Amino acid sequence: MIEFHDAIVRVRYAETDQMGVVYHANYLVWFEVGRAELIRALGIEYKRMEMEDDCHIVVADVHCRYHHSAQYDEVLRIRTRIEETKNRIIRFSYEVIRDADGKVLANGETTHVICGSNGRPKMLPQKYRTVFSAIAAPQPQRSHA
Repeated sequence: MIEFHDAIVRVRYAETDQMGVVYHANYLVWFEVGRAELIRALGIEYKRMEMEDDCHIVVADVHCRYHHSAQYDEVLRIRTRIEETKNRIIRFSYEVIRDADGKVLANGETTHVICGSNGRPKMLPQKYRTVFSAIAAPQPQRSHA
């Protein structure tokens, strides 16, 4: 199984301001690209999850920490991992890395609630939970002191 997935994007002119610097909200779009490509790399088609299992991955929380600016026409690597998976929640983490020098430009995470098309939370079907859990980062042990 894979530990993470890298998706490659090139900064488009429309994603930048007049100075050629990427507008901050585009990092969230790239998180979505990374998430969709990771799921695809695991052999799961998100569209089929929705159609066949009425299983939607709804963003409930997002965090992004910006370290350095991305610029027009740079090639970026969106490194995505599954940090945690539970019955109704999946948490992904991301690094946006400039491909030319390996510098981490931003990192963040998104938390998602599994919902049906009615908008109500539901259990993640076991077939997906098994795949997602297999690559999720190990959780630290809690001490019972």
